[in-house]
Amino acid sequence: MRILLVEDDQMLGDALRTSLKQEGFTTDWVRDAEEAELALATGDYSLLLLDLGLPGKGGLDLLAELRSTADPVPVIILTARDAVPDRIRGLDAGADDYLVKPFDPEELAARIRALHRRRAGRAVPLIEHGSLVLNPATRQVHRDGRRVHLSAREYVILAALMERPGTLLSRAALEERIYGWGEEIESNAVEVHIHNLRKKIGAETIRTVRGVGYMLADVP
Repeated sequence: MRILLVEDDQMLGDALRTSLKQEGFTTDWVRDAEEAELALATGDYSLLLLDLGLPGKGGLDLLAELRSTADPVPVIILTARDAVPDRIRGLDAGADDYLVKPFDPEELAARIRALHRRRAGRAVPLIEHGSLVLNPATRQVHRDGRRVHLSAREYVILAALMERPGTLLSRAALEERIYGWGEEIESNAVEVHIHNLRKKIGAETIRTVRGVGYMLADVP
């Protein structure tokens, strides 16, 4: 999952980006609404983490503009404003969740997973495809009941494929999932990770559509 973090506090932004990376999320970080608008216009994000007290245009104004254009990106507000009227305004403006600072990074990660699960139309936390079972909370994968040990990027690619079974994902789309801003994109990284995944979960599990992308094979 690729996340856009909009937070002007340097220390908190650094800490959040680090903790989100440890949870397996690729995170781009901007510090004001104008940078956020540019990022949203040029990138494909699964979630927006939005501070309200931004310099210049405030977070609520940014949120209102997003919803006025019918932008469906899920939004979790992260703010020190803990009064009930503030929470009501944030949710009524179009936020999907509201978390008051200071908060536990693990709680934030759990809320992100829950929101992502609801958006995907899944009622249960586990993602299953045939004999494969993926647990987003623990980032563990099992095949036929046995643990499969994956690297961080192998996990991200497999999760992207399992979240959208039957959907072709291009190499560029998978690169968007595994690389954040400033990270050098290796020319054949996706192919290498797919090759390693096939060795670990079965060569027949992932299909290649030449020149288009990758998808999970149908369950027999």
